[in-house]
Amino acid sequence: MFDEVHMARAAALATSVHGSTAPNPWVGCVVVTPEGATFEGATAPPGGPHAEVSALAAAGSGARGATLYSTLEPCAHVGRTPPCTDAIIGSGVTRVVIGIFDPDPLVSGRGVDALTAAGIDVAIGVARTEITEDLAPYLKHRRTGRPWVVLKLAVTLDGRTAAPDGTSRWITGAAARADVHRLRARSDAVLVGAGTVRADDPELTVRLDPPPARQPLRVVLGSVPAGARVHPALELSGDVGDALDELGARGVLQVLIEGGAAVAHDFHAAGLVDRYVVYLAPALMGGDDGRPVFAGSGADTIDALWRGRLVSVERLGDDLRVEVAA
Repeated sequence: MFDEVHMARAAALATSVHGSTAPNPWVGCVVVTPEGATFEGATAPPGGPHAEVSALAAAGSGARGATLYSTLEPCAHVGRTPPCTDAIIGSGVTRVVIGIFDPDPLVSGRGVDALTAAGIDVAIGVARTEITEDLAPYLKHRRTGRPWVVLKLAVTLDGRTAAPDGTSRWITGAAARADVHRLRARSDAVLVGAGTVRADDPELTVRLDPPPARQPLRVVLGSVPAGARVHPALELSGDVGDALDELGARGVLQVLIEGGAAVAHDFHAAGLVDRYVVYLAPALMGGDDGRPVFAGSGADTIDALWRGRLVSVERLGDDLRVEVAA
């Protein structure tokens, strides 16, 4: 249980910086001295120290003989910063506990090899399931080159996202809308179609108190009208898969798809969505003329229904937040 407790704290530290580290992974680290003192670190924004280096700097000479807990395999290569394995070996740490291996080809076992070659005892796999879930966007990006895709939908009980005249503000309440801003803050990019920009003129910014350290990249499929509030935005055209390739090449680890119905359909129909986050309001449009979730053809028989895995259901004020995995 000793290892699990400290790794759980490291995982919480990692989660706290999710959304600020791309293209680097969000990692948490805890150093525990032989006397039981603890020192913590989390990955800084790009160019800043990695979690292990921050925790070791806080520990100072107290790291000698200590155990270091890191959610992800420490890096063993020179990037924007020196290798974390060098800092660990030089600190006098005698044991390292790692959550999961890093699939990045520049790391991928080399970190563990460097530590064991230096005579450090290494344990791997503590809290593996939880850490794998939390780091899923980073893991996908390193394995495929594409970002993790989250599709956000706000719908009535009868599955409508807007009235026949196109108005949709507000289907959900304040608590659900605040949660959307937290979801944006955890994403490196927010994407909509040009039709949504023309209809709603959204800002697509994170509006939280306190404000985030950085705003996500704003992405529009199509041309953005001059004077639109979404400016400055990255304008992309063509296949949605090509858009993901472009975002992945830019270091985007997680992209949030916010609309509209045609864009949502295109990503869903292509099987490109990793998570669906549906905000369900206790409201009814009451007819068949409201705007649907998806604009396009769907399953033609009941046997062809798309089915996902329910991840969580949470009440937010009067609304429900339903998360579904592909």
